[in-house]
Amino acid sequence: MGGLREVAAPFVVPGPSGVSIRTRLGHLSAADEKVLRLVGDLLGSLASQDLKARCSAGREHDGDAWTQRKRVLTGESSSRWAGSITKATHDQWALARRGQLAHIQSLQAGIATITHRLSRPVGEKGTKRAPGGYRSRQEWFAKSRRLHVLEDRLRQVRADREAGVVSVVRGGKRLLNTRHHLEEAQLTQAQWRARWEAGRRFLAADGESGKRFGNETIRVTGDGEVSLRLPAPLAHLANAPHGRYVLAAKVPFAYRGEQWVDRVTANRAVAYRIHEDTGRGRWYLTASWTIPPVQTVPLAVARAGGLIGVDTNADHLAAWRLDEHGNPTGRPRRFDYDLSGTAQQYDAQVRHALIRLLHWASRHGLAIAIEDLDFQAEKTREKHGRKKRFRKLISGMPTSRLRARLVSMAAELGIPVVAIDPAYTSRWGAQHWQKPLTTTTRKTTRHDAAAVAIGRHALGHPVRRRTAPPPHDRSDRVGHRTVQARPVVPGREGNRPRIPGPRTRSVPPGRGANAVDQNAQHRSGHSAEHEPWQQDSLPLSL
Repeated sequence: MGGLREVAAPFVVPGPSGVSIRTRLGHLSAADEKVLRLVGDLLGSLASQDLKARCSAGREHDGDAWTQRKRVLTGESSSRWAGSITKATHDQWALARRGQLAHIQSLQAGIATITHRLSRPVGEKGTKRAPGGYRSRQEWFAKSRRLHVLEDRLRQVRADREAGVVSVVRGGKRLLNTRHHLEEAQLTQAQWRARWEAGRRFLAADGESGKRFGNETIRVTGDGEVSLRLPAPLAHLANAPHGRYVLAAKVPFAYRGEQWVDRVTANRAVAYRIHEDTGRGRWYLTASWTIPPVQTVPLAVARAGGLIGVDTNADHLAAWRLDEHGNPTGRPRRFDYDLSGTAQQYDAQVRHALIRLLHWASRHGLAIAIEDLDFQAEKTREKHGRKKRFRKLISGMPTSRLRARLVSMAAELGIPVVAIDPAYTSRWGAQHWQKPLTTTTRKTTRHDAAAVAIGRHALGHPVRRRTAPPPHDRSDRVGHRTVQARPVVPGREGNRPRIPGPRTRSVPPGRGANAVDQNAQHRSGHSAEHEPWQQDSLPLSL
């Protein structure tokens, strides 16, 4: 057990702080689509100009600069459109800064790993605590060159971060690079251009409590009528009073529709976003609003009655139900998903697996225990070297999306989620539970055993099982128990604590109270108050 890091305590995951729902804008006329594209293109160009101004300001940006940016945009659109653009631009710059910091940390970890391995002799084997040297002189030379490349990148990124310079692409860097690989993406230049223009449009407006239906810029009434306030240059396209354009389509929200109606009828803030899916040729409307934080239940309440331990893997969720004492009950469950498709199929597979898991937990009224996984520092090629299959495996695990989906979906069903430290769960589960839970009719996998270890950790029990006592009357005949207190544990030779309550096997009260007390364990009839026998020291030789 030497060299193991300290395992963090489990905790109940707080619920989501916001809600987002989406519906399709169906039955749009050609004029409606034309107006939406014109408004989106105009506001998108303004957003690009504002992003350039925000990035140029860097770390010197302050409230006065924000006011100046909004004043410039107000003259070309409106005050509310300008407020939405400046806020979205600042959030995008802040996101790029966080990504820049993560990139610096990744480069530092890679440099540290390569430096350590270059310092070791070629061919030296590594240990569990530190990697060894490289396999050959050729690999050592190649890694020495890569070390200089990473150090140059780190110096450049650090200089950019100190100067407040970030790299941001409106529309997405991936879509930008797809322009040079149209055959691999199976796209024509016209199709790529349509996606690029749709990705750079801006049709989003923040909500405002106290205004009609919670939003003055993009307004959706309780009966589903959608209208938007046109920017000043496009005011001549209005088909309603006060420079507004009313779409021919009416939208229903099938999911959380009642909550949305309650908010808009009470004039509470609702933010909207309109975007086009060029692949399907459809338009969508997304509504979002904040909710008060969900009050999480105490950890003791989540543990009451047991819970379900869940082990996350690249293609399935392994789950096992445990009672309050940490004993696995019933049979393990497996919830499969396939992540080889598109992003929409990826998300649907995760949601389908989670809803089956949550329905199972809801039927038994149990909480769910899951690992707080984060593979950001685990999937670099500097750490795992030639293990491409392993890097691909952990890169494909849906850790962040599954965690976000699970928390939001569990909050709707009122199911607590307990997060634990993922350290050693697979190793200890296979060591202590895989073989004992395997029978002639059931083959327990390593992932099933890990689910048991996760559940026991969430319940506050040790992962190790209780061992049976020695079969003979003396432990030294067949050896001591495998679970023993260490010599450094204080009180290991003291009396065992007495458990209050009704006694069994006709054991009279008070029996065994003097166990392990050498002063009281005498058979010669002398009283316990006598001085204990003590061996005098040997006299020194004369």
